[in-house]
Amino acid sequence: MRCAECKGKGMCGLPRCPIVSRFHAQAASMAKPSASYQGSSPSVFIGSFGYPDVRGGPLLINDSDNPPDWIRQNLGMEDIVGIRARTLRGSSALPAVAGDLQEIALSSVPLDVDVAFERPVAFSLSFDGTVAPVGMTGSVKSMDVIGSAKVERVVDRITSDTDLVATEACVALKDSAVDVYQISKLMTAGLLGRKRKFVPTRWAITAVDDTLSINLKKEIARFPPVEEILVFSGEIFGNRIACILVPGDWKYEMIEVWGKHTLWGGEEDVIVQDREGMTKSGYSPITGAYYSARLAVYEYLKSIRRCARVIVVRSVSNEYWAPLGSWVIREATRKAMAAPPLACPTLDAAVARTVTVIGSGAWVAHSTLIPELRTQRTLNHFW
Repeated sequence: MRCAECKGKGMCGLPRCPIVSRFHAQAASMAKPSASYQGSSPSVFIGSFGYPDVRGGPLLINDSDNPPDWIRQNLGMEDIVGIRARTLRGSSALPAVAGDLQEIALSSVPLDVDVAFERPVAFSLSFDGTVAPVGMTGSVKSMDVIGSAKVERVVDRITSDTDLVATEACVALKDSAVDVYQISKLMTAGLLGRKRKFVPTRWAITAVDDTLSINLKKEIARFPPVEEILVFSGEIFGNRIACILVPGDWKYEMIEVWGKHTLWGGEEDVIVQDREGMTKSGYSPITGAYYSARLAVYEYLKSIRRCARVIVVRSVSNEYWAPLGSWVIREATRKAMAAPPLACPTLDAAVARTVTVIGSGAWVAHSTLIPELRTQRTLNHFW
């Protein structure tokens, strides 16, 4: 369970995660060190080490940095790993590059940049289960942004409003159809809120998922419950998602199953569980996946204007051989919620269907919401 909760962050105390090392060796062969870069910068990256005195810089790659684009292009894991292995991450003290990073984050299209590094970049895998991995990093000696940012009107309006708190800014952007990936980029670049500062990318991803979810929760709590028990399912890169919706007020549980000999698994299946009611306290042991899956479910419930009690089960097979970030769980859950659901006559039938989808019933004993739903009666039973 330790590996499934840590996901490469070093909780074991070893100098390098042995699981990461397998991927490190495979991806290193794709990297091509250089002392300079001329090309596109689609995004930015801010580290968390030494916070608040952190370093950051541009992400440099002549490919898309947007996961929905990868899905639309039907890229496989090998393709995405190749893109990320070729991606350069510039590193600099933030005052030296702050304006350039914010211009890159604001632009709706990648900006061309000219970057010189202090020395040839080194292969240095950077990931923690939430952020997509980056292959190479280098200390920035100089950086020039070529051309001007193309900024969407709504993004310009909201980022220019320094009286708008960050929470309200995130919600306003989402309501204006700005995707969660762009919102995370704006937050990490310190472009949202009243007291503006750069936010480590890993924190910004989860913060945006959580902020948008909390706002959606307030809306969904006012909606009537779903009328029947539904089971949704979908899969991306060996990440199989099953979602049970049960009539009732909002409750949410997620169970993560790492199969034997999978990326974060061991000699036996590893199962991690977390849940909430109308409030959530403390960071989830499932880490960023918990918040990414929850947001996708909220988006669906808002689209149908219904509330529900929700059980999300994520099963990870050994097909998921490289950690690509929490975006995989968000997109896999969105894919599941977009597919036609199966209506079930009883909760037990829904659980049985989910066991079939997941391929194992070991997770059922870890659920605390299923026993509660079996015994607890609500007003819905008397309608």
